[in-house]
Amino acid sequence: MSDSIALWHAEHRHFTRLLDLLERQVAAFHADDQPNFELMLDVVSYLRYFPDRYHHPREDVAFARLVERDPQMKSAIDRLLQEHRVIAAAGAELLTYLEQVLDDVVVERARVEAAAATYLVYYRRHLALEDRDIVPRAEQLLTPQDWEAVMAAVPHGPDPLFGEDFDARYRELRRQIALESKEI
Repeated sequence: MSDSIALWHAEHRHFTRLLDLLERQVAAFHADDQPNFELMLDVVSYLRYFPDRYHHPREDVAFARLVERDPQMKSAIDRLLQEHRVIAAAGAELLTYLEQVLDDVVVERARVEAAAATYLVYYRRHLALEDRDIVPRAEQLLTPQDWEAVMAAVPHGPDPLFGEDFDARYRELRRQIALESKEI
């Protein structure tokens, strides 16, 4: 159980760091200050790939088990599950715009900024709610068998960015994260 909670928290910290990096690039874009669109694309690509494939499916099982243990959590859990879908849709839209920008397609600045703002706001709020309201309840209520089911739902795959065997695509993103870690 504690390993599952630790993993949940670690992944949320990773996602938050990436959202921080994306937000800085969006601010540079807004200020006409040479944002790194490739870096932005890598951030959003990772956040669309890894959480949607591994993190969110495990959460979905944990959420279902939580509702079984505490039916009063149903409305909060339903909201979080809906947010998973909103975050995925907002991420897909932002990803499309970033790909277009990198392909030299003219994209209205306001569309890119609105898509980025929607993505950032939803994702940050979602993580904060989970960390504040859901993870502590899961830690209290879920049994070792529940945690086994959570981890069995989707085996932990290799993390292509934060794992030891990272994907070469994310080399620059890893370098940027390391640089920013030294600044903090």
